[in-house]
Amino acid sequence: MKIIGQIVVLSFLFVSCASELTFTTLPVTTEPGPIHYEKEKHLKNIHQLTYGGNNAEAYWSPKGHELIFQSDNGRWGVGCDQIFILDVEAKADSSKRKLVSTGKGRTTCSWFMPNGKSFIYASTHEGGESCPPPVPNTGKYVWPLYSSYDIYVANMQGEIEKQMTHEPRYDAEATVSPEGDKIIFTSLRNGDLDLYTMNLDGSEVKQITFDLGYDGGACFSPDGKKIVWRASRPRAKEEITAYKTLLEQDMVEPSNLEIWVADADGSNAHQVTNLGNANWAPTFTPNGQKILFCSNYASTRGFPFNLFLVNLDGTALEQVTFDTEFDSFPMFSPDGKYLVFCSNRHNGRTRDTNIFVAEWVD
Repeated sequence: MKIIGQIVVLSFLFVSCASELTFTTLPVTTEPGPIHYEKEKHLKNIHQLTYGGNNAEAYWSPKGHELIFQSDNGRWGVGCDQIFILDVEAKADSSKRKLVSTGKGRTTCSWFMPNGKSFIYASTHEGGESCPPPVPNTGKYVWPLYSSYDIYVANMQGEIEKQMTHEPRYDAEATVSPEGDKIIFTSLRNGDLDLYTMNLDGSEVKQITFDLGYDGGACFSPDGKKIVWRASRPRAKEEITAYKTLLEQDMVEPSNLEIWVADADGSNAHQVTNLGNANWAPTFTPNGQKILFCSNYASTRGFPFNLFLVNLDGTALEQVTFDTEFDSFPMFSPDGKYLVFCSNRHNGRTRDTNIFVAEWVD
């Protein structure tokens, strides 16, 4: 069914506030494809918030009133990923987004601070105002680890209040504990991609992972006592050589990643999944008893990526989304009633990745 020129308005009560939350979907001009698949029993009333470009890593404010995300939507006047905030209190659509990064360089991995009045993100703008060059074609899918990435704190007007890291290599992928005391992030400062923690003011930086391999994308459990993250563990000689060779060029190949869990200080670490391919973008469920993550473990061609639930001990694996291309970056609202995620669904057969919000059904 084509919905050219049609505006669909869907409303529901947002439990954490007194007002009615209204989502407005914008017109599309081609066959959009499914927005909700029949088997997606954990998702209800899915709403699309962005249209066009690559929109990713959307995370909730402490009170659940706003989302912060990164986008390279050229119609918004950006050349590469910049950070935007979207108020989801009334008629939430991306036409009402607010640019809160500098508009210079490339940005990634934003997260609200506990006060809800500032946020952290990583940016390359100190290394140059232009978008950094793309990675060279190696014949493999690789992620760039720009050495100019550092972590900053900015206020809601986008004014930088503090530079948190100053190392000459990659610092990014920062998230904040719900306890309001620690930031966890990934750094290449020691020559390997490891997890570090620091206080909210940037003091007391401490390395908490030490095994060779990529440790990244970490976040805390709802009670702040545990962390979950993605990790690679090259073992064979050729794997180690390939991993180190890419690191020397500020790149990593995210093709063999598994989910790990540990106490918040890095102790008692254990591997949760052993599925193969890429398992990443993990987050705890609201009760802290399960992990929701993205995986292409069943794929033979790289896609699709879908969301899966699993117990902390790796049992009871359950598929949650059933898109034919890409679902990732899940994050629960502070009250646990809604899930935001990013997907290639409903994009008119383009390559656009957009942000969606759904009611969560246990």
